[in-house]
Amino acid sequence: MAGPIAQEIERKLVEALAPTHLLITNDSARHSGHMGDDGTGESHFTVEIESPAFAGVSRLARQRLVNGALGDLPGGRVHALAIRARAPGE
Repeated sequence: MAGPIAQEIERKLVEALAPTHLLITNDSARHSGHMGDDGTGESHFTVEIESPAFAGVSRLARQRLVNGALGDLPGGRVHALAIRARAPGE
């Protein structure tokens, strides 16, 4: 079962980018006791997302679209976010 932050990440990305594939991996256990570990167990994530919104868009612009969709989560309640964004067919 995904925690509340993972669920919020999913909801925001689905609403903003209508992904055809979305996988959210909680990497927090690998960073336990490290900087940014706030003890919640939801501080580090990897997002794999495929969306038509990324077609013809640069890697940097894709990162910005994902971060924009997530609002204040990255850098706030989420310490680290790895993003793997692609368009369908890539």
